Amino acid sequence: MTKRYGDVTVLDNVDFDVRSGEIHALLGANGAGKSTLCKMISGLTDLTGGQMHLDGRPYAPPNKLSAESAGVQIVQQELNLIPTLNVAENLFLGNLPSIGGLIQKRRLHHQARAALDRLKLHSIQTHTLVGELGVGRMQMVEIAAALACRCKVLILDEPTAALSGSESELLFEQLHQLRESGVGMIYISHRLDEVKRIADRVTVLRDGRRVGTVDIGSISTDQMVDMMVGEVVIPTRDESAPARDVIDSDTEAESTRPTTNAVVVQSISCGMVRDVSFTVASGEIFGIAGLVGSGRTELLRTIFGADVAECGTVSVAGRAPRRFHHPSQAVTSGLAMVTEDRKQNGLLLQQSIRCNTSLASMSKRFSRFGMIRRRAESMAAQQMCLAMETRCVGIEQIVGTLSGGNQQKVAIAKWLTRDADVFLFDEPTRGIDVGARLAIYRLISELAAAGKGIVIVSSDLDELFETCDRIAVMSAGRLVKTFRRGEWSEEAILQASFEGHRDMVDVS
Repeated sequence: MTKRYGDVTVLDNVDFDVRSGEIHALLGANGAGKSTLCKMISGLTDLTGGQMHLDGRPYAPPNKLSAESAGVQIVQQELNLIPTLNVAENLFLGNLPSIGGLIQKRRLHHQARAALDRLKLHSIQTHTLVGELGVGRMQMVEIAAALACRCKVLILDEPTAALSGSESELLFEQLHQLRESGVGMIYISHRLDEVKRIADRVTVLRDGRRVGTVDIGSISTDQMVDMMVGEVVIPTRDESAPARDVIDSDTEAESTRPTTNAVVVQSISCGMVRDVSFTVASGEIFGIAGLVGSGRTELLRTIFGADVAECGTVSVAGRAPRRFHHPSQAVTSGLAMVTEDRKQNGLLLQQSIRCNTSLASMSKRFSRFGMIRRRAESMAAQQMCLAMETRCVGIEQIVGTLSGGNQQKVAIAKWLTRDADVFLFDEPTRGIDVGARLAIYRLISELAAAGKGIVIVSSDLDELFETCDRIAVMSAGRLVKTFRRGEWSEEAILQASFEGHRDMVDVS
Protein backbone atom coordinates (compact mmCIF):
# COMPACT_ATOMS: atom_id res chain seq x y z
CA MET A 1 0.00 0.00 0.00
CA THR A 2 1.16 3.50 -0.86
CA LYS A 3 -0.24 6.89 0.13
CA ARG A 4 0.88 10.25 -1.21
CA TYR A 5 -0.31 13.78 -0.50
CA GLY A 6 0.96 15.84 -3.41
CA ASP A 7 4.70 15.31 -3.61
CA VAL A 8 4.89 13.91 -0.08
CA THR A 9 4.87 10.10 0.34
CA VAL A 10 3.61 9.17 3.81
CA LEU A 11 3.35 5.42 3.18
CA ASP A 12 5.68 3.76 0.70
CA ASN A 13 4.89 0.28 -0.72
CA VAL A 14 3.95 -1.32 2.61
CA ASP A 15 2.89 -4.98 2.88
CA PHE A 16 0.82 -5.86 5.94
CA ASP A 17 -1.45 -8.75 6.95
CA VAL A 18 -3.64 -9.63 9.93
CA ARG A 19 -4.72 -13.16 10.74
CA SER A 20 -8.02 -14.22 12.24
CA GLY A 21 -7.74 -14.56 16.00
CA GLU A 22 -4.55 -12.46 16.18
CA ILE A 23 -3.50 -9.24 17.91
CA HIS A 24 -1.03 -7.64 15.53
CA ALA A 25 0.84 -4.68 17.03
CA LEU A 26 1.77 -1.82 14.71
CA LEU A 27 4.72 0.18 16.04
CA GLY A 28 6.66 3.24 14.98
CA ALA A 29 7.67 6.71 16.09
CA ASN A 30 5.36 9.69 15.55
CA GLY A 31 4.88 10.23 11.80
CA ALA A 32 5.94 6.72 10.81
CA GLY A 33 2.67 6.11 8.93
CA LYS A 34 0.76 3.93 11.41
CA SER A 35 -2.46 5.98 11.48
CA THR A 36 -2.41 6.47 7.71
CA LEU A 37 -2.20 2.71 7.17
CA CYS A 38 -5.15 2.12 9.47
CA LYS A 39 -7.22 4.90 7.88
CA MET A 40 -6.82 3.21 4.49
CA ILE A 41 -7.91 -0.15 5.90
CA SER A 42 -10.94 1.43 7.58
CA GLY A 43 -12.11 3.48 4.57
CA LEU A 44 -11.21 6.89 6.00
CA THR A 45 -8.79 7.63 3.16
CA ASP A 46 -8.11 6.04 -0.20
CA LEU A 47 -4.98 4.34 -1.49
CA THR A 48 -2.64 6.04 -3.93
CA GLY A 49 -1.25 2.66 -4.91
CA GLY A 50 -1.54 -0.99 -3.95
CA GLN A 51 -4.49 -3.24 -3.14
CA MET A 52 -6.19 -4.91 -0.19
CA HIS A 53 -8.05 -8.18 0.38
CA LEU A 54 -10.49 -9.15 3.13
CA ASP A 55 -11.28 -12.83 3.64
CA GLY A 56 -9.44 -13.55 0.38
CA ARG A 57 -11.60 -11.20 -1.70
CA PRO A 58 -10.68 -7.76 -3.14
CA TYR A 59 -11.45 -5.04 -0.61
CA ALA A 60 -11.57 -1.31 -1.44
CA PRO A 61 -13.98 0.51 0.89
CA PRO A 62 -14.96 3.96 -0.49
CA ASN A 63 -15.80 5.23 2.99
CA LYS A 64 -15.93 4.29 6.66
CA LEU A 65 -19.53 3.09 6.50
CA SER A 66 -18.65 0.63 3.74
CA ALA A 67 -15.73 -0.71 5.78
CA GLU A 68 -17.96 -1.14 8.83
CA SER A 69 -20.52 -3.02 6.74
CA ALA A 70 -17.70 -5.39 5.73
CA GLY A 71 -16.81 -5.93 9.39
CA VAL A 72 -13.86 -3.53 9.83
CA GLN A 73 -14.17 -1.33 12.92
CA ILE A 74 -11.75 1.38 14.05
CA VAL A 75 -11.34 3.22 17.36
CA GLN A 76 -9.29 6.28 16.52
CA GLN A 77 -6.89 8.21 18.67
CA GLU A 78 -9.18 11.26 18.54
CA LEU A 79 -12.57 10.76 20.15
CA ASN A 80 -15.50 10.76 17.71
CA LEU A 81 -18.42 10.93 20.12
CA ILE A 82 -21.19 13.54 20.18
CA PRO A 83 -21.18 15.13 23.66
CA THR A 84 -24.81 16.34 23.52
CA LEU A 85 -26.17 12.82 22.92
CA ASN A 86 -26.44 10.21 25.63
CA VAL A 87 -24.31 7.08 25.91
CA ALA A 88 -26.87 4.77 24.30
CA GLU A 89 -27.34 7.05 21.30
CA ASN A 90 -23.58 7.30 20.77
CA LEU A 91 -23.14 3.53 21.00
CA PHE A 92 -25.59 2.85 18.16
CA LEU A 93 -25.52 6.15 16.30
CA GLY A 94 -25.28 4.55 12.85
CA ASN A 95 -27.71 1.75 13.65
CA LEU A 96 -30.45 3.05 15.96
CA PRO A 97 -33.25 0.47 16.44
CA SER A 98 -36.44 1.93 14.95
CA ILE A 99 -39.85 1.06 13.56
CA GLY A 100 -41.48 3.34 11.02
CA GLY A 101 -38.83 5.99 11.58
CA LEU A 102 -39.40 6.09 15.35
CA ILE A 103 -36.53 5.12 17.61
CA GLN A 104 -37.29 2.24 19.97
CA LYS A 105 -35.78 3.78 23.07
CA ARG A 106 -36.36 0.83 25.39
CA ARG A 107 -34.67 -1.53 22.98
CA LEU A 108 -31.86 0.99 22.39
CA HIS A 109 -31.04 1.28 26.09
CA HIS A 110 -31.31 -2.48 26.55
CA GLN A 111 -28.76 -3.04 23.76
CA ALA A 112 -26.56 -0.26 25.15
CA ARG A 113 -26.61 -1.81 28.60
CA ALA A 114 -25.50 -5.14 27.18
CA ALA A 115 -22.68 -3.47 25.21
CA LEU A 116 -21.41 -1.66 28.32
CA ASP A 117 -21.70 -4.72 30.54
CA ARG A 118 -19.59 -6.68 28.06
CA LEU A 119 -16.72 -4.39 29.06
CA LYS A 120 -17.82 -4.41 32.72
CA LEU A 121 -18.72 -0.72 32.53
CA HIS A 122 -21.52 -1.19 35.02
CA SER A 123 -21.12 2.29 36.52
CA ILE A 124 -21.82 4.09 33.20
CA GLN A 125 -25.52 4.81 32.79
CA THR A 126 -26.98 4.63 29.29
CA HIS A 127 -28.99 7.88 29.77
CA THR A 128 -25.90 9.92 30.76
CA LEU A 129 -24.81 12.60 28.29
CA VAL A 130 -21.39 11.71 26.88
CA GLY A 131 -20.19 15.26 27.54
CA GLU A 132 -20.55 14.62 31.27
CA LEU A 133 -18.07 11.72 31.18
CA GLY A 134 -14.33 11.99 31.69
CA VAL A 135 -11.96 11.36 28.79
CA GLY A 136 -11.13 7.85 29.97
CA ARG A 137 -14.77 6.81 30.12
CA MET A 138 -15.42 8.43 26.76
CA GLN A 139 -12.67 6.25 25.33
CA MET A 140 -14.26 3.15 26.83
CA VAL A 141 -17.65 4.11 25.36
CA GLU A 142 -16.07 4.45 21.92
CA ILE A 143 -14.45 1.03 22.28
CA ALA A 144 -17.77 -0.44 23.39
CA ALA A 145 -19.43 1.09 20.31
CA ALA A 146 -16.94 -0.64 18.01
CA LEU A 147 -17.37 -3.97 19.78
CA ALA A 148 -21.16 -3.70 19.63
CA CYS A 149 -21.05 -3.94 15.82
CA ARG A 150 -20.30 -6.84 13.51
CA CYS A 151 -16.53 -7.15 13.68
CA LYS A 152 -14.00 -9.18 11.68
CA VAL A 153 -11.13 -6.74 12.04
CA LEU A 154 -10.77 -4.32 14.94
CA ILE A 155 -8.29 -1.43 14.76
CA LEU A 156 -7.28 0.27 18.01
CA ASP A 157 -5.16 3.43 17.74
CA GLU A 158 -3.58 4.24 21.14
CA PRO A 159 -6.65 2.92 23.01
CA THR A 160 -5.14 3.12 26.51
CA ALA A 161 -3.62 6.63 26.26
CA ALA A 162 -6.48 8.08 28.31
CA LEU A 163 -7.36 4.99 30.37
CA SER A 164 -6.57 4.17 33.97
CA GLY A 165 -4.86 0.92 34.89
CA SER A 166 -8.13 -0.78 35.81
CA GLU A 167 -9.83 0.40 32.61
CA SER A 168 -6.90 -0.91 30.57
CA GLU A 169 -7.23 -4.30 32.28
CA LEU A 170 -10.91 -4.47 31.28
CA LEU A 171 -9.94 -3.71 27.70
CA PHE A 172 -7.23 -6.36 27.61
CA GLU A 173 -9.68 -8.94 28.97
CA GLN A 174 -12.11 -8.12 26.16
CA LEU A 175 -9.38 -8.29 23.52
CA HIS A 176 -8.44 -11.79 24.68
CA GLN A 177 -12.08 -12.85 24.30
CA LEU A 178 -12.22 -11.35 20.80
CA ARG A 179 -9.06 -13.21 19.86
CA GLU A 180 -10.66 -16.47 20.99
CA SER A 181 -13.69 -15.73 18.80
CA GLY A 182 -11.52 -15.24 15.70
CA VAL A 183 -11.44 -11.44 15.40
CA GLY A 184 -8.23 -10.04 13.90
CA MET A 185 -6.94 -6.94 15.68
CA ILE A 186 -4.48 -4.18 14.79
CA TYR A 187 -3.13 -2.59 17.95
CA ILE A 188 -1.19 0.70 17.82
CA SER A 189 0.59 1.71 21.02
CA HIS A 190 3.80 3.32 22.22
CA ARG A 191 3.46 1.38 25.48
CA LEU A 192 5.82 -1.49 24.86
CA ASP A 193 4.82 -3.28 28.06
CA GLU A 194 1.30 -3.63 26.62
CA VAL A 195 2.64 -4.86 23.30
CA LYS A 196 4.82 -7.53 24.94
CA ARG A 197 1.87 -8.63 27.03
CA ILE A 198 -0.96 -8.93 24.52
CA ALA A 199 0.40 -9.03 20.94
CA ASP A 200 1.07 -12.11 18.82
CA ARG A 201 3.11 -10.37 16.12
CA VAL A 202 4.70 -6.95 15.68
CA THR A 203 5.15 -4.90 12.52
CA VAL A 204 7.41 -1.85 12.72
CA LEU A 205 7.15 1.16 10.40
CA ARG A 206 9.79 3.84 10.02
CA ASP A 207 9.48 6.92 7.79
CA GLY A 208 6.53 5.40 5.92
CA ARG A 209 8.25 2.08 5.17
CA ARG A 210 7.92 -1.36 6.72
CA VAL A 211 11.06 -2.30 8.65
CA GLY A 212 9.90 -5.82 9.43
CA THR A 213 7.33 -8.18 10.99
CA VAL A 214 8.30 -10.59 13.79
CA ASP A 215 6.66 -12.88 16.34
CA ILE A 216 6.40 -11.21 19.75
CA GLY A 217 8.33 -14.02 21.42
CA SER A 218 11.39 -13.48 19.24
CA ILE A 219 11.94 -9.77 19.89
CA SER A 220 12.98 -7.84 23.01
CA THR A 221 11.86 -4.37 23.99
CA ASP A 222 15.26 -2.92 23.12
CA GLN A 223 15.08 -4.54 19.68
CA MET A 224 11.66 -2.99 19.09
CA VAL A 225 13.08 0.44 19.88
CA ASP A 226 16.08 -0.15 17.62
CA MET A 227 13.75 -1.12 14.75
CA MET A 228 11.70 2.04 15.29
CA VAL A 229 14.49 4.57 15.57
CA GLY A 230 17.47 2.72 14.08
CA GLU A 231 20.51 1.62 16.02
CA VAL A 232 22.07 4.81 17.34
CA VAL A 233 24.78 5.68 19.80
CA ILE A 234 24.00 8.81 21.81
CA PRO A 235 27.26 10.63 22.59
CA THR A 236 27.79 12.17 25.99
CA ARG A 237 28.94 15.77 26.29
CA ASP A 238 32.50 14.58 26.94
CA GLU A 239 32.49 12.51 23.75
CA SER A 240 31.05 15.28 21.59
CA ALA A 241 33.20 17.81 19.81
CA PRO A 242 32.92 21.32 21.29
CA ALA A 243 30.45 23.57 19.52
CA ARG A 244 30.03 27.32 19.71
CA ASP A 245 26.27 27.14 20.18
CA VAL A 246 26.67 25.12 23.38
CA ILE A 247 27.60 27.12 26.48
CA ASP A 248 30.90 25.63 27.62
CA SER A 249 32.20 28.06 30.22
CA ASP A 250 30.89 29.50 33.46
CA THR A 251 31.71 33.00 32.27
CA GLU A 252 29.75 32.64 29.05
CA ALA A 253 26.85 31.03 30.89
CA GLU A 254 26.61 33.96 33.28
CA SER A 255 26.54 36.44 30.42
CA THR A 256 23.90 34.69 28.33
CA ARG A 257 21.44 33.05 30.72
CA PRO A 258 18.54 34.96 32.28
CA THR A 259 19.04 35.41 35.99
CA THR A 260 15.41 35.11 37.11
CA ASN A 261 13.01 32.18 37.03
CA ALA A 262 9.69 32.53 35.26
CA VAL A 263 8.26 29.31 36.67
CA VAL A 264 9.48 26.59 39.03
CA VAL A 265 7.60 23.26 39.02
CA GLN A 266 8.48 21.10 42.01
CA SER A 267 7.56 17.40 42.38
CA ILE A 268 4.17 17.66 40.65
CA SER A 269 2.10 14.46 40.62
CA CYS A 270 -1.42 13.92 39.29
CA GLY A 271 -2.81 10.70 37.84
CA MET A 272 -0.20 9.26 35.50
CA VAL A 273 2.11 12.27 35.97
CA ARG A 274 4.59 11.36 38.69
CA ASP A 275 7.10 13.57 40.51
CA VAL A 276 7.89 16.03 37.70
CA SER A 277 10.18 18.98 38.44
CA PHE A 278 11.69 21.61 36.15
CA THR A 279 12.54 25.31 36.05
CA VAL A 280 12.06 27.74 33.18
CA ALA A 281 14.01 31.00 33.22
CA SER A 282 12.56 34.33 32.13
CA GLY A 283 13.05 34.63 28.39
CA GLU A 284 13.58 30.88 27.93
CA ILE A 285 11.62 28.60 25.59
CA PHE A 286 11.32 25.17 27.20
CA GLY A 287 10.01 22.29 25.07
CA ILE A 288 8.40 19.06 26.24
CA ALA A 289 8.61 16.06 23.89
CA GLY A 290 7.27 12.54 24.30
CA LEU A 291 5.10 9.88 22.74
CA VAL A 292 1.32 9.83 22.70
CA GLY A 293 0.08 9.04 26.20
CA SER A 294 3.36 10.02 27.87
CA GLY A 295 1.64 12.58 30.11
CA ARG A 296 2.63 15.83 28.38
CA THR A 297 -0.85 17.37 28.20
CA GLU A 298 -1.72 16.05 31.65
CA LEU A 299 1.36 17.80 33.03
CA LEU A 300 0.35 21.17 31.59
CA ARG A 301 -3.22 20.76 32.83
CA THR A 302 -1.95 20.01 36.32
CA ILE A 303 0.39 23.01 36.35
CA PHE A 304 -2.51 25.20 35.20
CA GLY A 305 -4.95 23.85 37.79
CA ALA A 306 -7.32 22.23 35.28
CA ASP A 307 -6.44 18.97 37.05
CA VAL A 308 -5.65 19.26 40.76
CA ALA A 309 -2.21 17.97 41.73
CA GLU A 310 -1.96 15.26 44.38
CA CYS A 311 1.31 16.79 45.54
CA GLY A 312 3.91 19.30 44.43
CA THR A 313 3.91 23.06 43.88
CA VAL A 314 4.21 25.71 41.17
CA SER A 315 5.92 29.07 41.65
CA VAL A 316 5.36 31.81 39.04
CA ALA A 317 7.64 34.85 38.67
CA GLY A 318 9.19 34.43 42.09
CA ARG A 319 5.88 34.24 43.96
CA ALA A 320 5.36 31.80 46.81
CA PRO A 321 5.04 28.14 45.69
CA ARG A 322 1.46 26.86 45.68
CA ARG A 323 -0.80 24.21 44.24
CA PHE A 324 -3.56 25.52 41.99
CA HIS A 325 -7.03 24.04 42.49
CA HIS A 326 -8.66 25.91 39.60
CA PRO A 327 -7.41 27.61 36.41
CA SER A 328 -8.64 30.97 37.72
CA GLN A 329 -6.00 30.77 40.48
CA ALA A 330 -3.29 30.04 37.90
CA VAL A 331 -4.42 32.94 35.71
CA THR A 332 -4.38 35.34 38.68
CA SER A 333 -0.85 34.16 39.48
CA GLY A 334 0.39 34.96 35.96
CA LEU A 335 -0.06 31.71 33.99
CA ALA A 336 -1.68 31.41 30.56
CA MET A 337 -2.46 28.19 28.70
CA VAL A 338 -3.16 27.76 24.98
CA THR A 339 -4.88 24.37 24.95
CA GLU A 340 -4.37 21.48 22.57
CA ASP A 341 -8.01 21.53 21.42
CA ARG A 342 -8.80 25.17 20.69
CA LYS A 343 -12.33 24.38 19.54
CA GLN A 344 -13.36 22.55 22.71
CA ASN A 345 -11.31 24.30 25.38
CA GLY A 346 -9.75 27.45 23.94
CA LEU A 347 -12.43 29.48 22.15
CA LEU A 348 -16.11 30.35 22.11
CA LEU A 349 -16.72 29.48 18.46
CA GLN A 350 -20.12 31.16 18.25
CA GLN A 351 -18.81 34.45 19.65
CA SER A 352 -16.93 37.27 17.94
CA ILE A 353 -13.19 37.89 17.74
CA ARG A 354 -13.76 40.84 20.08
CA CYS A 355 -15.49 38.69 22.70
CA ASN A 356 -12.85 35.95 22.55
CA THR A 357 -9.92 38.38 22.69
CA SER A 358 -11.17 39.97 25.92
CA LEU A 359 -12.32 36.70 27.51
CA ALA A 360 -9.38 36.18 29.88
CA SER A 361 -9.10 39.86 30.81
CA MET A 362 -12.70 40.93 31.32
CA SER A 363 -12.51 41.56 35.06
CA LYS A 364 -8.98 42.95 34.85
CA ARG A 365 -9.30 45.38 31.93
CA PHE A 366 -12.72 45.57 30.34
CA SER A 367 -15.39 45.84 33.01
CA ARG A 368 -16.26 48.36 35.68
CA PHE A 369 -19.05 48.00 38.24
CA GLY A 370 -20.37 45.03 36.27
CA MET A 371 -20.55 46.92 32.97
CA ILE A 372 -18.44 45.97 29.94
CA ARG A 373 -16.20 48.76 28.65
CA ARG A 374 -17.03 48.06 25.01
CA ARG A 375 -14.82 50.79 23.52
CA ALA A 376 -11.70 49.58 25.35
CA GLU A 377 -12.56 45.99 24.46
CA SER A 378 -12.91 46.85 20.76
CA MET A 379 -9.67 48.82 20.65
CA ALA A 380 -7.76 45.94 22.25
CA ALA A 381 -9.22 43.42 19.79
CA GLN A 382 -8.36 45.63 16.82
CA GLN A 383 -4.78 46.08 18.06
CA MET A 384 -4.38 42.33 18.47
CA CYS A 385 -5.73 41.60 14.99
CA LEU A 386 -3.23 44.06 13.52
CA ALA A 387 -0.30 42.84 15.62
CA MET A 388 -0.96 39.17 14.82
CA GLU A 389 -2.03 39.77 11.21
CA THR A 390 -5.30 37.93 11.78
CA ARG A 391 -7.15 37.61 8.47
CA CYS A 392 -10.76 38.58 9.12
CA VAL A 393 -13.47 40.97 7.92
CA GLY A 394 -13.52 42.72 11.31
CA ILE A 395 -13.48 42.13 15.05
CA GLU A 396 -17.19 41.22 15.04
CA GLN A 397 -16.59 38.21 12.79
CA ILE A 398 -17.62 34.95 14.45
CA VAL A 399 -14.52 32.96 15.42
CA GLY A 400 -15.97 29.70 14.14
CA THR A 401 -15.92 31.09 10.60
CA LEU A 402 -12.15 31.74 10.67
CA SER A 403 -9.52 29.36 9.31
CA GLY A 404 -7.71 27.12 11.80
CA GLY A 405 -4.60 29.29 11.78
CA ASN A 406 -6.55 32.46 12.46
CA GLN A 407 -8.54 30.75 15.20
CA GLN A 408 -5.23 29.84 16.82
CA LYS A 409 -4.10 33.46 16.60
CA VAL A 410 -7.26 34.54 18.44
CA ALA A 411 -6.71 31.84 21.08
CA ILE A 412 -3.22 33.23 21.70
CA ALA A 413 -4.39 36.87 21.52
CA LYS A 414 -6.77 36.14 24.39
CA TRP A 415 -3.76 35.57 26.67
CA LEU A 416 -1.57 38.31 25.19
CA THR A 417 -4.31 40.76 26.06
CA ARG A 418 -4.02 39.75 29.69
CA ASP A 419 -0.19 39.92 29.64
CA ALA A 420 0.77 36.77 31.56
CA ASP A 421 4.23 35.97 32.95
CA VAL A 422 4.35 32.37 31.70
CA PHE A 423 2.73 30.90 28.58
CA LEU A 424 1.95 27.18 28.32
CA PHE A 425 1.44 26.08 24.70
CA ASP A 426 -0.01 22.62 24.04
CA GLU A 427 0.49 21.66 20.35
CA PRO A 428 0.41 25.35 19.27
CA THR A 429 0.55 24.70 15.51
CA ARG A 430 -1.46 21.49 15.14
CA GLY A 431 -3.71 21.58 12.09
CA ILE A 432 -2.65 24.99 10.73
CA ASP A 433 -0.86 25.99 7.53
CA VAL A 434 2.77 26.92 7.06
CA GLY A 435 2.17 30.68 7.00
CA ALA A 436 0.27 30.71 10.28
CA ARG A 437 2.82 28.34 11.79
CA LEU A 438 5.69 30.73 11.03
CA ALA A 439 3.69 33.64 12.46
CA ILE A 440 3.19 31.75 15.71
CA TYR A 441 6.89 30.89 15.86
CA ARG A 442 7.72 34.59 15.52
CA LEU A 443 5.22 35.42 18.25
CA ILE A 444 6.71 32.85 20.63
CA SER A 445 10.18 34.27 19.97
CA GLU A 446 8.93 37.80 20.66
CA LEU A 447 7.33 36.70 23.94
CA ALA A 448 10.63 35.16 25.03
CA ALA A 449 12.50 38.31 24.03
CA ALA A 450 10.12 40.27 26.25
CA GLY A 451 11.15 38.11 29.22
CA LYS A 452 8.19 35.73 29.32
CA GLY A 453 8.66 32.08 30.26
CA ILE A 454 7.50 29.73 27.50
CA VAL A 455 6.64 26.02 27.80
CA ILE A 456 5.77 24.20 24.56
CA VAL A 457 4.37 20.68 24.27
CA SER A 458 4.62 19.39 20.70
CA SER A 459 4.63 16.09 18.84
CA ASP A 460 6.59 17.78 16.06
CA LEU A 461 10.29 17.47 16.90
CA ASP A 462 11.27 19.88 14.12
CA GLU A 463 9.05 22.47 15.77
CA LEU A 464 10.79 21.98 19.11
CA PHE A 465 14.23 22.01 17.49
CA GLU A 466 13.46 25.29 15.75
CA THR A 467 11.98 27.18 18.70
CA CYS A 468 13.37 25.83 21.99
CA ASP A 469 16.39 26.55 24.18
CA ARG A 470 15.96 23.26 26.06
CA ILE A 471 13.85 20.15 25.45
CA ALA A 472 12.67 17.81 28.20
CA VAL A 473 11.34 14.34 27.39
CA MET A 474 8.33 12.76 29.09
CA SER A 475 8.01 8.97 29.17
CA ALA A 476 5.31 7.00 31.01
CA GLY A 477 4.36 10.02 33.11
CA ARG A 478 7.87 10.99 34.18
CA LEU A 479 10.35 13.57 32.96
CA VAL A 480 13.28 11.32 32.09
CA LYS A 481 15.83 13.56 30.38
CA THR A 482 16.51 17.19 29.44
CA PHE A 483 18.60 18.31 26.45
CA ARG A 484 20.12 21.71 25.75
CA ARG A 485 20.54 23.18 22.27
CA GLY A 486 23.51 21.49 20.68
CA GLU A 487 23.00 18.27 22.64
CA TRP A 488 19.79 16.98 21.12
CA SER A 489 19.04 14.91 18.03
CA GLU A 490 15.91 13.16 16.80
CA GLU A 491 17.41 9.76 17.62
CA ALA A 492 18.40 10.84 21.14
CA ILE A 493 14.96 12.20 21.95
CA LEU A 494 13.18 9.14 20.54
CA GLN A 495 15.42 6.86 22.58
CA ALA A 496 14.58 8.86 25.72
CA SER A 497 10.85 8.73 24.84
CA PHE A 498 10.89 4.95 25.28
CA GLU A 499 12.99 4.96 28.45
CA GLY A 500 10.07 4.84 30.88
CA HIS A 501 8.41 2.03 28.90
CA ARG A 502 11.60 -0.01 28.88
CA ASP A 503 11.78 0.27 32.64
CA MET A 504 8.22 -1.06 32.92
CA VAL A 505 8.92 -4.25 30.97
CA ASP A 506 10.49 -7.33 32.49
CA VAL A 507 12.35 -8.66 29.46
CA SER A 508 13.57 -11.73 31.28
